[in-house]
Amino acid sequence: MNAYSKTPLLDTIRTPEDLRKLKIEQVRQVADELRQETIDAVSVTGGHFGAGLGVVELTTAIHYVFDTPRDRLIWDVGHQAYPHKILTGRRDRIRTLRTGGGLSGFTKRSESDYDPFGAAHSSTSISAGLGMAVARDLSGGKNNVIAVIGDGAMSAGMAYEAMNNAGAMNSRLIVILNDNDMSIAPPVGAMSAYLSRLYSGKTYRTLRDAAKQINKRLPKIIANRANRVEEYSRGFMMDGGTLFEELGFYYVGPIDGHNLDHLLPVLKNVRDMEEGPILVHVVTQKGKGYGPAEASADKYHAVVKFDVATGTQAKAKPNAPAYQNVFGASLVKEAQKDDKIVAITAAMPSGTGVDIFNKAFPDRTFDVGIAEQHAVTFAAGLASEGYKPFCAIYSTFLQRGYDQIVHDVAIQNLPVRFAIDRAGLVGADGATHAGSFDNAYLGCLPNMVIMAAADEAELVHMVATQVAIDDRPSSLRYPRGEGRGIEMPEVGIPLEIGKGRTIRQGNKIALLSFGTRLAECEKAADELAAHGLSTTIADARFMKPLDTELVLKLARDHEILITIEEGSVGGFGSHVAQFLTDQGVLDTGLVKFRSMVLPDVFQDHDTPAAMYGRAGLDAKGIVAKVFEALGKDVKAETVKLA
Repeated sequence: MNAYSKTPLLDTIRTPEDLRKLKIEQVRQVADELRQETIDAVSVTGGHFGAGLGVVELTTAIHYVFDTPRDRLIWDVGHQAYPHKILTGRRDRIRTLRTGGGLSGFTKRSESDYDPFGAAHSSTSISAGLGMAVARDLSGGKNNVIAVIGDGAMSAGMAYEAMNNAGAMNSRLIVILNDNDMSIAPPVGAMSAYLSRLYSGKTYRTLRDAAKQINKRLPKIIANRANRVEEYSRGFMMDGGTLFEELGFYYVGPIDGHNLDHLLPVLKNVRDMEEGPILVHVVTQKGKGYGPAEASADKYHAVVKFDVATGTQAKAKPNAPAYQNVFGASLVKEAQKDDKIVAITAAMPSGTGVDIFNKAFPDRTFDVGIAEQHAVTFAAGLASEGYKPFCAIYSTFLQRGYDQIVHDVAIQNLPVRFAIDRAGLVGADGATHAGSFDNAYLGCLPNMVIMAAADEAELVHMVATQVAIDDRPSSLRYPRGEGRGIEMPEVGIPLEIGKGRTIRQGNKIALLSFGTRLAECEKAADELAAHGLSTTIADARFMKPLDTELVLKLARDHEILITIEEGSVGGFGSHVAQFLTDQGVLDTGLVKFRSMVLPDVFQDHDTPAAMYGRAGLDAKGIVAKVFEALGKDVKAETVKLA
């Protein structure tokens, strides 16, 4: 063992099995060292930070008390799972977090037996845990299932649907509510800890069960009253418990999630309960134990690399504005002219640029929490009353509101404006956060106008276009990250619906881009020109309605037509192909048509550039596709050119 190690006890722990061999009085030191290692690791890698620091003691206590991985531990979302990864055999790789070939920033089944369920979208843990608990019961197993869910995730309806079902089924499931923000009830020191210990202990449960048996023999009116007194006395003493009791959970808490003297005995009692479901309410502090995070408004929720001593984050100066900030600023300008414009987001105000709108128009901004289904129908209700709602949700999260987009918006033809951030590949967050499917899942809906911005200036005009579209729903997609650094328009000017634009005129190859791959098309055209291949570049702007005139012209005037988009099969290229086949254009054999889409796999995290390279959607990939269509070998052609 290294005598100078900052983490001597943690160094002896490879898996939770090693942790469980320690004496109970050593657990505090493990937690302190685990916090130190988490801070050091994330300072190198960046990533989600505050939530992980908040659950260091809870993570240590769970792995100490429960027999993981035989006992299933599900972390909701996965933001708080870095300390869990360090304790479960992945410490040697923790500094590869969110990098190509490295550890995922979230829990992942293929990564470890200690990750029984992948979680990157919120509020799924209780449903998954109940499924595992029922599977265990059907198989005659005895292991525990523990779901750790944050208070933010409790804003999603799915969590309550799962709890309602779990309460009715009475399966033995342990839910730990990690309350680090809303504090349904603060832990009121020793009395709260004593009561939690008492209520989770066997003596109280036995007495309670005995009382229930006696109640069965009492006249109904007296029995009901007695039950109510007992329930509400517990609810009164613990404030937040009544709701969970009503859902059928046995409520324990609130307890201080940083006090191991409180946590360990309660978790042991809960582990040994023979019936369920049980909810343990644990109050924690995001960013706990790291001064700069504790002092920050967002508790360092997500960070880039930083200096451990000062907390200063090493943020590179951007050359161009981020797309979400361009969206936010554009919407503010439009809203200054139109008091019917309102903005809605689902717990992602800064990620979507809605925070900029909120500063200017707090009364016209609505953050509905992690509730995308509600967000969409809420927007539909506003639209039905003549307002102009902009519903700003990441592509990957909008998938959760799909039924509402179909039934509540599209069928009723209501002018809800969807601002779809994180379109295409997102880099370090990987497959769970990639915006791969919105072109396909929205493209099949009647009444929907679908746009994609090729750069930040186009985004400004497209926001203005959405304001002007007042007779049907519309969507506007744009990627994560910075724009191209081009000159920005003073004001947005609405575009002609369903009309694209030609960027560069050639006569042999036509590249028809939808979205921000336009820059790669321009690089590819330069390279093709060096090979003597005259190339037209067009920006479709609209996928629906499609600029059929532009598509026909490109097909008739060129030998090869290629569509390029940052989305899966079934999107823009599929719509162009459908149109060309319907028109009989491909029957003549005069044009060779190809469509370039994301590969039919869930791509693992890496840098966006590396991911697009692997997907074949960069300039190199476009040139290769052109030569493939020409029946030539790109390598041979490059050698000839050299």
